Amino acid sequence: MSEAIARELMAQRFRSFLPVVVDLETGGFNAERDAILEIAAVTLTMDPEGNLIPDATYAFHVQPFTGANVEQSALDFTGIKLDDPLRQRVALSESDALGEIFRPVRKSIKSHGCTRAVLVGHNAAFDHGFLNAAVARCGIKRNPFHPFSSFDTATLSGLIYGQTVLARACRAAGIAFDNQEAHSARYDTERTAELFCAIVNRYKDLGGWALAQREQGLEEF
Repeated sequence: MSEAIARELMAQRFRSFLPVVVDLETGGFNAERDAILEIAAVTLTMDPEGNLIPDATYAFHVQPFTGANVEQSALDFTGIKLDDPLRQRVALSESDALGEIFRPVRKSIKSHGCTRAVLVGHNAAFDHGFLNAAVARCGIKRNPFHPFSSFDTATLSGLIYGQTVLARACRAAGIAFDNQEAHSARYDTERTAELFCAIVNRYKDLGGWALAQREQGLEEF
């Protein structure tokens, strides 16, 4: 299978949407009021056999926006220390962090012949809500992500593996998961990407995607 065919498969596989895995660590549960503290994204691609695989990871510490709320309980849960000197030195503004995420996402959309990104997340509505709120707050006009469609690996892994907690779903899928590393945006995004790929590839290996192609009259490669 050539690179061009793999590119065509990716464009067809999700109706010209490119799945991009996203995770945010936040200062609470209110997307309008609470700060984004970390953001990470993993772009996906296909190998020559048509298997979905992680491509590249982008992860950033984020400075709370002016007037943002940060709950101490959220910091205790994630282990994020806002006064850590290293974090203070490297943290980006919300607008700059989104720009650093969106730039490679747009490039990946173009290189795979897709039209837009679709967010993949574990409990995706949470991350999607915070992402959309930040986009609006920063006045970003060209959000590469679909405004409301998403893939939720909590739902998908509940269907496939009978597990909805990320750590348990990963282990059920044969993916190593370190609880000590969890709740950093980079780590959770990379494990979620592996989980999503495992689910999609398992469906393909069981013949589900080939059957869907035949039923829709699509050409098989």
